[in-house]
Amino acid sequence: MGFFDLPLDQLEKYVPARTEPADFDSFWAKTLDEARQHPLNATFVPYDAGLRLVEVFDLTYSGYGGQPIKGWYLRPAGVTEKLPCVVEFIGYGGGRSFPYTWLHWANVGYATLIMDTRGQGSSWSHGDTPDLLDGANPAYPGFMTQGILSPYSYYYRRLYTDAARAVEAAKSRPDVDPARIAVTGGSQGGGLSIAAAALMPETAVCMPDVPFLCHFRQAVGKTDDYPYQEIVRYLSVHRDQVDQVFGTLDYFDGMNLAARIKAECFFSTALLDMVCPPSTVFAAYNQINAPKTIKVYPYNGHEGGGEHHKLEKTRYLRAKWG
Repeated sequence: MGFFDLPLDQLEKYVPARTEPADFDSFWAKTLDEARQHPLNATFVPYDAGLRLVEVFDLTYSGYGGQPIKGWYLRPAGVTEKLPCVVEFIGYGGGRSFPYTWLHWANVGYATLIMDTRGQGSSWSHGDTPDLLDGANPAYPGFMTQGILSPYSYYYRRLYTDAARAVEAAKSRPDVDPARIAVTGGSQGGGLSIAAAALMPETAVCMPDVPFLCHFRQAVGKTDDYPYQEIVRYLSVHRDQVDQVFGTLDYFDGMNLAARIKAECFFSTALLDMVCPPSTVFAAYNQINAPKTIKVYPYNGHEGGGEHHKLEKTRYLRAKWG
């Protein structure tokens, strides 16, 4: 496979017109206001994971609709000062798995909160949070078209709200410094990082890796890979719903949300990524007005920078927070 998207010099200047509806900000304000009618009820129950140097807590908090959302909270054992916290979101189809999957940031010396993904967690790592559907339409298998005929019923309205409330759960911990909260994740987790940083403007750092859920109108025509192909397959059957579907997706497009981010940003993309094409990543990145950096991996696909980029992110945060 060769380079299939715009060359890098054009990607760096790629700023497509944003597509947010006129009520974009009021839609999200109303969505979060409704979610906050339910007490956060964040509980952190000590969990015996057999670890000596890391304390583990089984997390439950109220997400969209007050539904209980699971997660993990890890912190270095025996540390008494307030800690930075990295809130991590999971890629498409994955769940929170076991605590030892998430040891990296605790070993750096930070707290970390991992959000389970409602309804997912059965493709490559297990999850524990069901999804209560909100008026869903017939959908192509997967999550991309669940409730897609209205922004009020779309699956990602629930998931973006869960992500914003995950940041609130992190802030609720007395051992977390609320001024030093970062959000991160790869692919879907990267898209959720963009959403969380946009919806929670007090977030300090946003680190999306090869983010999904950006520039939908470009993505569904640029790649033959899933999950974007779920939308293509749906529209190949529901030929009369194209405008309605993209009208819904505009409320959830990382390109539109990125313009609202106030956090410092450290993105990554890969020029051979057929799952999240680099033009879709740059479409979001180039909308950001806050301080920002993007790391480009020219000869990688959707794995992006992998472990190399984890080291880059670690150095980035250590330079900021020690």
